Amino acid sequence: MIGSHNALTAKLGEQAGFDGLWASGFEISTIHGVPDANILTMTEFLQAAEEMSRVVQIPVIADCDTGFGNSNNVAHMVRKYEAAGIAAVSIEDKKFPKVNSFIPGRQELAPIGEFVGKIMAAKSAQKDPDFMIIARVEALISGWGLEEALRRANTYAEAGADAILMHSKAKTADELAAFFKAWDRSIPVVVVPTTYYASTGRELAAMGAKVVIYANQGLRAATTAIQSTFRDILEADGTATVEGTIAPMAELFELQGMTEMKRQEKIFLRSDDERVVAIIAAAGVHKVDPSMRAIAETIPISALDLSGKTLLERQAEALRTAGVKKHTVVLGYLADHVKTEGTGVEVAINEDWETTGNLQSIFRVLPSVKEGALVVYGDILFEPEMVTRLLRGPGPITLLVDRSFGSGRKREPGKRELVQFAGDPGEGHRVLTLNRYPAIRKIGKSLDVDASHGEFAGLAYLNPEGVQFARKFFGEAEDNGAGPARGIRKAGLVDFLQYMIDEGVTVTAAETTSGWTELHSLDDYRHACAQLLAEQR
Repeated sequence: MIGSHNALTAKLGEQAGFDGLWASGFEISTIHGVPDANILTMTEFLQAAEEMSRVVQIPVIADCDTGFGNSNNVAHMVRKYEAAGIAAVSIEDKKFPKVNSFIPGRQELAPIGEFVGKIMAAKSAQKDPDFMIIARVEALISGWGLEEALRRANTYAEAGADAILMHSKAKTADELAAFFKAWDRSIPVVVVPTTYYASTGRELAAMGAKVVIYANQGLRAATTAIQSTFRDILEADGTATVEGTIAPMAELFELQGMTEMKRQEKIFLRSDDERVVAIIAAAGVHKVDPSMRAIAETIPISALDLSGKTLLERQAEALRTAGVKKHTVVLGYLADHVKTEGTGVEVAINEDWETTGNLQSIFRVLPSVKEGALVVYGDILFEPEMVTRLLRGPGPITLLVDRSFGSGRKREPGKRELVQFAGDPGEGHRVLTLNRYPAIRKIGKSLDVDASHGEFAGLAYLNPEGVQFARKFFGEAEDNGAGPARGIRKAGLVDFLQYMIDEGVTVTAAETTSGWTELHSLDDYRHACAQLLAEQR
């Protein structure tokens, strides 16, 4: 196994071919710029080990010093490390606070009974039978000799330790060879040849070692390389002299997982303009209110001037602000009067606008949509937040529904596209609507006003599944004469929505009481201009 201190060195260790990683307390302390002397908390050590485990498939043994406290702390530690996916923890039998084993001076051993309590607490907290508790014996480090090392190792094995780490700072492996000669237990022994580096892994295995940990060589090598590179850059006043000796950026991108991220992006990531296409249905002549007829004789409603910008420009601006960047407007009546240059809006033409409903205009574009579609009536002005709320809709089709029915016109029959919800709309109470998307049972102009719960506000979002439903049922209606009673050529969007609801498609409502207005009358037009002027001031 190889010592590691973060996700990068973990990946490098796995890439090199080691069987496992040692989440080195020495290395983790060093990269934090503090002594290896119980300065860091368990949380800091755990975070480092968890980062290593997350990016590799090989097991991680965590160096947990003295267990971060007494037996209670050790039990807590085991639960945390086990939950983080760590394969094993190693705790050493020194007094808290410990000092790195290779520092001369204070290397005090804990009483055997105290450490046995820690082992038993660790085993009692363990849930995964494959998780391991490694008891690190520091008797040789402290100068107590082979007899004490054997006594402690045997006692810890009896207490339930899954492995023994026999630590030594001798220059040769002779005292370890003596330990293995006297060791007659079957549980595995781990060694760390930091000082007796002349012994090979095979030689240590021949003595009896089951795990060999090279605990700190990676960090030491990196430190030397960084020091040398920094000096060279300063001396050369640039990086030309080091570029040939340092890892290329491409290699680091690979270690970061950039290649895999780009692969995942191709599958899952969609930018807003790829994810949703806005279809603005604006082909018909405006006939809703007599007060607008004189204006409609010379200009289509999309070209109406609203405080310096046309209605179409205002709609495209709101869509872009909401993240929907691809727009197609379907024109018909006086199409050449609508300015689209410089707006970023594509144009489709419904030549049959005089004899068809707005559904035909929508389906001039919808068959070519690859992802989701946002259908927008050509005579409405809306705030970007309305689009955002629609795009969060949980079902295949979501409609913007105004619960207020519009100021002063609640009771107008036959003119407004009304909506009835399938469940209790919460009448008589204030309703939290931000994350509420009630199912719609009925939609249309013929609904009873008093039995309706809201008005369709002219914005509808079809997610990719909703687009597929719409294509399917539109095709069936064209081929077999099924669908809206008015016939598919004359049908409006709400007729088609009701048909799909009747066929079992889930259509939900994003509720609002403001944030949009329609331009049905001259009074609407004046009011919209006044609001925009007020905002500009």
